[in-house]
Amino acid sequence: MNEIVSLKNIVVDFDGEPVLTGLSLDIHDKEFVTFLGPSGCGKTTTLRVIGGFVQPKSGNVFFNGKDITALPPYKRQVNTVFQKYALFPHLNVFENVAFGLRLQKLPEKEIRSRVLEMLEVVGLKGFERRHTDRLSGGQQQRVAIARGLVNHPKVLLLDEPLGALDLKLRKEMQLELKRLQQAMDITFIYVTHDQEEALTMSDTVVVMNDGDIQQIGSPEDIYNEPKNAFVADFIGESNILDGIMLKDFQVEFAGSQFTCVDKGFERNQPVQVVVRPEDVQVVPAIQGQLTGIVKDVIFKGVHFEMHVEQAGYEWIIHSTQASAPGELIGMRIGPDEIHIMARMEE
Repeated sequence: MNEIVSLKNIVVDFDGEPVLTGLSLDIHDKEFVTFLGPSGCGKTTTLRVIGGFVQPKSGNVFFNGKDITALPPYKRQVNTVFQKYALFPHLNVFENVAFGLRLQKLPEKEIRSRVLEMLEVVGLKGFERRHTDRLSGGQQQRVAIARGLVNHPKVLLLDEPLGALDLKLRKEMQLELKRLQQAMDITFIYVTHDQEEALTMSDTVVVMNDGDIQQIGSPEDIYNEPKNAFVADFIGESNILDGIMLKDFQVEFAGSQFTCVDKGFERNQPVQVVVRPEDVQVVPAIQGQLTGIVKDVIFKGVHFEMHVEQAGYEWIIHSTQASAPGELIGMRIGPDEIHIMARMEE
């Protein structure tokens, strides 16, 4: 795939405080890319650098190979959908969507054709004359997206656009956004702190923390093969334990030795071991590689979450069958369920 946006050594600080510390990233054409990370990690600033709303202290922004670092937002082939939508309350749906086209002084016939086409794409056909204050949150968001897409941008930037919606509508709109991106066949760059949102919609996830990129990969790679403890802990719940890589395919942690699928570490190298809660099989104590005492059980709807004490470490286990608090259980972990990472420096 072609690189449509490239960031090279981007440095941004606000009032002397570093926000982005030499960030470099390539984004491919027609991808759904999500910047994911906690508040203050630099993801929205990165989006605003791409949009031209923030000028980096140093570094360069390239669009289709052309340096656009100094180009103002209105000259970039990029549109932005903000969290608060920024709709014009005195204008109806049609005029909100048509606003950018009118600034371009396009013929009225073309404006009408493009607006009606875009309203149909976002599922708002027949809403042209409705005022925006009479729309639901989800409908307002669709208007904002239609306004962002009607100019035919090469890239649509979305800054936490689902944050104001309730859970059910947010999940519906996640699928709708992915459908829209595929239908329009353009690049979406999305910002969120919601891990499930990122995993649901994205082709590529960029995990950020403290102004740096921690890992780039597909949702499956990010979840199943985290590069470090931050990614493992931020993308879903994890059991993260210190261990020793005895040799290729053999690791020791939690007081026992396990077969794993990792190799390439030094013999007896200190490592960190990641085991997802759903990957621990609960068995009778006599059949377990490890044994532990169930401390408490929480019903989560589709599974039970058990906290289990084993040799001074509290495991989180997700299972469709609940054990009783105080019960001694066995725990089995297969080779494919053990993920090894180099130990992070303290």
